[in-house]
Amino acid sequence: MSAVTQDMLRTYADSDGLGLAALVRKGDLTASELVETAVVTIEKLNPHLNAVIHKLFDMGRLAADDIDVNAPFAGVPYLLKELRTKWKGAPVTGSSYYLKDVRADSDTEVVKRIKAAGFLLVGKSNAPENGWSLSTEPKLYGATLNPWREGMTAGGSSGGAAAAVASRMVPIAEATDAAGSIRVPASCCGVVGLKPTRGRLTSSPAGDVWHGCAFAFCNTRTVRDSAAYLDAVAGGLPGDAYTPPTPNGSWSELAKREPKKLRIAFSVTPPDGRPIDPHVVTAVQRTVSALEKLEHNVEQHDMVFDAERAWEIYARMGSVQTALFFDSIEPLVGRPVTSADVEPVTWATICRGRTIAAPRHLADVDHVRQFARAIATDLLPYDIFVTPTLTQKPRPLGYYDMSETDLDRFNALWWDAEFMFPFNMSGQPAISLPLHWSPEGDPIGVQLVGRFGDEATLLSVSSVLECEMPWCDRKPPICA
Repeated sequence: MSAVTQDMLRTYADSDGLGLAALVRKGDLTASELVETAVVTIEKLNPHLNAVIHKLFDMGRLAADDIDVNAPFAGVPYLLKELRTKWKGAPVTGSSYYLKDVRADSDTEVVKRIKAAGFLLVGKSNAPENGWSLSTEPKLYGATLNPWREGMTAGGSSGGAAAAVASRMVPIAEATDAAGSIRVPASCCGVVGLKPTRGRLTSSPAGDVWHGCAFAFCNTRTVRDSAAYLDAVAGGLPGDAYTPPTPNGSWSELAKREPKKLRIAFSVTPPDGRPIDPHVVTAVQRTVSALEKLEHNVEQHDMVFDAERAWEIYARMGSVQTALFFDSIEPLVGRPVTSADVEPVTWATICRGRTIAAPRHLADVDHVRQFARAIATDLLPYDIFVTPTLTQKPRPLGYYDMSETDLDRFNALWWDAEFMFPFNMSGQPAISLPLHWSPEGDPIGVQLVGRFGDEATLLSVSSVLECEMPWCDRKPPICA
């Protein structure tokens, strides 16, 4: 085992995933050396952040011996989110006491692709129980802290992933999103968070997840890593429920192309008219100014739909999915879930889901589809729609409290992310970019939404903004 030098630590912290893989291909570093560098970095930083809740260093070490150096992410250390994605041999607890002893007995299809891309698993990132919170503070593992400021949430539900990427523990980490959970922590931690088009990644072995409203992808520090990751994991299987159009060429190449003159809309008016933080408004305005200077056609356009009713229906649909999930894993655990096994919000969600009759659930799914059609149609004239990611700056830890017993009161806290869930419903691709920081040093993300199936335009515009409003040199106080 090679000793980890200061030069290796510096190179690791300053490189994105593609950069590290290039060093492996050239022979400047080995996959084993990258794993050991990740281990040193995680051991140093994680006590301050609690982003990695399962250290799987030996799994990464073992796999490093057989890495394909020609793989796009050859030897790149990686974290899987502690939710439902299965990597054989790794824990899969959903941050719940009910599942605390469960380990995956197989790989999901996307994990097979992640392995083929050359990633090496070194751990699992923290997440709130069952992924249903805008902060990452599970009772089972404790809170993930934000590397930018003490006492501030890292976001949820992929808060562990975003905090790990922001602090340079790893360059890329899995993230998932059913109502903003890729994009929200990306905003809170100052990293990139792409939610791809519905159906872009197969959900196999699951037949469907949240009726196509839940998405898996990653958090990164660079747009090019997000594009290359999409190349590595995208693609459906025969019989998948959703089949989005596929562009000619790789997303990595398309992301490098200068976008044509685009018609771009923006909004700083939340769909329900609630207040928005002035620093968030400034973040969007700065982004819009940069796009105008690039000679795109930019105009204001506010979404008009019954957001409160849409959220009520969407959350109710989700409660049925939660009840179904916990019922489905009962044979694995060997007994039914009880209120003592899960946090109060999760139990309230399960209980609500069990009370909803099948006709009402199917009606809710249909209403979600109708909202989806209205949202996509409303934005059809535009190539890109620019909004805040969150309507507020990152909240303090404890604000999104999963010990709340009133489910409606807890779900009302999600209005901070009311620009998020509409695009889970519509299935359109959306990305949060770290384009602004408040005077106090809080990251503030800006969301770009594309047409259904058009990650290519989204990534090309994001690449341009990365050059115009660069963020990679910004490092949080807790950082490698």
